[in-house]
Amino acid sequence: MSSAHRSNDCHNGGDESGCGRHCLSRCCLRQGTRLPLYCFSKVGKVEPQANFLESLFKQWDDRKVKGLLHHDTNACGTKSIPGRYGFIAHLIEGRDLKKRPTEFRIDEVLQPFDENKFNFTKIGQEEVLFRFQESDNGNASVITSESPNVIAINVSPIGYGHVLLIPCVLDCLPQRINKESFFLAMSMAKEANTPYFRVGYNSLGAFATINHLHFQAFYLAETFAVEKAPIQTIATLKTGVKICRLVDYPVRGLLFAGGSNFKDLSDTVSAACIFLQDSGIPYNVLISDSGGRIFLLLQCFAEKRSRGEVSQEIVETQMNPAAWELSGYLVMKRRKDFEEASEDTVLSFLNQTSVSASIFGGISESILEALCDGFQP
Repeated sequence: MSSAHRSNDCHNGGDESGCGRHCLSRCCLRQGTRLPLYCFSKVGKVEPQANFLESLFKQWDDRKVKGLLHHDTNACGTKSIPGRYGFIAHLIEGRDLKKRPTEFRIDEVLQPFDENKFNFTKIGQEEVLFRFQESDNGNASVITSESPNVIAINVSPIGYGHVLLIPCVLDCLPQRINKESFFLAMSMAKEANTPYFRVGYNSLGAFATINHLHFQAFYLAETFAVEKAPIQTIATLKTGVKICRLVDYPVRGLLFAGGSNFKDLSDTVSAACIFLQDSGIPYNVLISDSGGRIFLLLQCFAEKRSRGEVSQEIVETQMNPAAWELSGYLVMKRRKDFEEASEDTVLSFLNQTSVSASIFGGISESILEALCDGFQP
């Protein structure tokens, strides 16, 4: 079993309540604050305990009862769309009006952090469920940090248990994956220990709405369309990691799986993400099957929309193709779109998000070249 446990102490010193409601800065993360700790062992050494989701759901439900969520996900409509793909539609009317606004350019993948814009140091401590920190082994002390990783509620949830994983929250990192943060997200998926709790990531330019490094996750006991897509293996690395392309799916992308250990898989995917963001290519990630499969999806919707190449009909739906939408879980803002949703309308939307076959081929080849040290044809 893992070393997962919870504690009410913190490592920075201070009083019990912090400085105020809309703050998660150092004054609110000092020793004595009542911010619980979930401690996990290094992934791959031991199996996770079952109490990660139990703890997360308990605290998420508590924040719901306290009225911190902008809407009740149980009151929102959800339906399976008939067809061979198995898309899922979820209705949240007016969600864009309640979400925190996007305060940066949506067509640039790398942008510097701006402390004057909204970021996660400006949320309230009551939105945080717990710290998420690593320990060396079963009973060893926690690997502490002056800037802890935290899991917080998404105040505009799209499903049950919708949370944000914010690595090193006080370091104020921009929305840009590195090896350490991606391994943390993989560890969160591993701790959940169920295929129904997925972790997602949106780069800037691919509908991340806050330029402060974070991942999203929520629970849904259904299979996403992308998880059922046929695949074709295009490469196997020396570590055993297999790289596949999606076949007959409306959004072009890659699937990473296997490897001699969990970290090899994590490092491979993070290296691919780093290549894409350094190249200015927008992308979305879905961490599936408790970290066993990772989908890397490429899109160009924001670029097409800025050039006026997206149909007005689709623009008026106000749907944003982020990781969940590209994976087949469509969050809709208008009842009309939800009621009239069909496989054809979803395919029309997703087809306008995907890069062309020729562009995808070139990007895939470049990713393999970037990973060439471990590549076996």
